[in-house]
Formats: sequence, structure tokens, C-alpha cells
Amino acid sequence: MREAANRGHTLYVSMQHDLFLRGSTARINAKTFNFTAQDFTTSEPNEFSPADFDAVIMRKDPPFDNEYLYSTYLLEIAASQGARVYNNPAAIRNWNEKLSVTRFAEFTPAFLVTANQQRIREFLNDQQDIVVKPLDGMGGSSVFRLTLTDPNISVILETITQFGTRTVMAQRYLPAITQGDKRIIMINGEPIPYALARIPKAGETRGNLAAGGKGVAQLLSARDVEISTAIGKVLKQEGLLLVGLDVIGDYLTEINVTSPTGMVEIAQQTAHLAEPCNPASIMLDALAQLAQT
Repeated sequence: MREAANRGHTLYVSMQHDLFLRGSTARINAKTFNFTAQDFTTSEPNEFSPADFDAVIMRKDPPFDNEYLYSTYLLEIAASQGARVYNNPAAIRNWNEKLSVTRFAEFTPAFLVTANQQRIREFLNDQQDIVVKPLDGMGGSSVFRLTLTDPNISVILETITQFGTRTVMAQRYLPAITQGDKRIIMINGEPIPYALARIPKAGETRGNLAAGGKGVAQLLSARDVEISTAIGKVLKQEGLLLVGLDVIGDYLTEINVTSPTGMVEIAQQTAHLAEPCNPASIMLDALAQLAQT
């Protein structure tokens, strides 16, 4: 938003339920948004057609609940009526951030998707050390590491699967997490040059910034480039403009299509370099290019 404002664009903001249908027509209540020296100001809301704007960017954190699902339907209707919506609402709906890695199994660690506690135990027996996580979470919420000697295996599996009624993902634990859970930002199918390695704090398995991880900008490795290049081709075809890939060591663990973080940290940490990396600028360049097509 700051990059757009610096370029002279007028900014508007809307919350999730400001988008609605009047009959079969998509409408949206939006406020103008202006940065100030210390904060920001907004106007009183006005009603618009989503097609009135040069770009409508959805940035809504999970969990992916029914209200989230309904928002993608409404945005899809708005797009059919001329709105330029990023990311593609149908693609957001179809690319579950945990399950979407299964499209690229050649890059993933061993994994299992099930609600069955016994299957997870068998997977644990085979892998010895695993991570289990819900399919609709974010920021490392409800992510557990399990080993064969963990005394809380039963209660963790009962809790996370809600006694076998909720589907979860189990993945082989990757010791490379100690070097960081790398967030690779993809813009219009291309990776930016730097990843944000989110390094877990002492005693923690999760590298997520929301879980206290420390973000360190670092150049992409050859493996990072291999993974992101292969996936980027598909992302661009699907209309997924802004995506965050999560890579631990040499393995893809998640594909974040809703609200990927890391732009600010990468820009700040590379600002002093001869060739700084400003992800927001790359994003606005991509939006400008798409507006011309």
C-alpha cells in the first residue's frame, strides 16, 4: 500500500463483509485510505462497483471458514462483471495452503493427509519424527512435532483431529528448520531474488514470525530456484499473482495464496545493498503490466 501511495495511486480499503450482492450485481463499500506521518486516515465509506477500481486485492488471513469461502464466491461474481481481482478468487478457493503441495510431490517431504489417528501413528512409526498441522490454519497455529517417545501422542492426536472428525496433514520433520523456514515470495509466477528465512527461537519447532521466529533475508539457493521456477509456471496460469512458498532445507512444505508475509522484512534488510530488493515495487510493476493486458 505504501508503494502504491508513493506512486500516486489512490487507495481504498474494505473489510470482508463490505462486499455484497444487490440482486445479481456485486457491490462494495470502500473508504479512501491515506498514510500520515505516524499513522493513517480513512474517509466515510461510499458504495462502488468492484469494476470501478484498477485492481481489487484480496488479503484475508485464514482460517478458511465458510465466510472466507463465501467471499471467494462474491469476488468471482465481481470478476465476471469486470472487476480485476488478484489473486484469482477461484484459485484461492482451490489452492488449500497445505494440500496444494500435493500437486508438486516431487519437492515435498513424506506426508500423510487423514483424520484417522491410527494412520498417523503408523506414519509416525515409519518416519520416527513428524509434524502434524490443521489444513486451515496460519502462523504456525496448532502445529505439533511428534516423536515416538512423546508422552502426549494420544492427547495431541485426539485434539488436532477432534477425535477423528477433522482432516489434518502430517509431514516428516525436517531438521533443516533450525536454519529457517524460508518464505519465497512469488510475483506473477517469478520468485524474487531473496527469501525470508524465518528462524525458530530457542526451544521452538516453528519458524513462523507469528510464533516468534526471526526473519533473515537471504539469496535463493539453487534448490529454491528449482522449486519456485517449476511451481511458478502453474501459479501464473492459475491467476495467482502473489504467493508465498514455504521451503525448509530442500523441501516444499506449504503454498500460501491468501496473505503471504515477508515483503517488509526483505525490503528493510536489503535496503543497504548495491542491488536492494523491494518486493512491493516488484508487485506494483506486475500490477501495472497486468492492467495493460
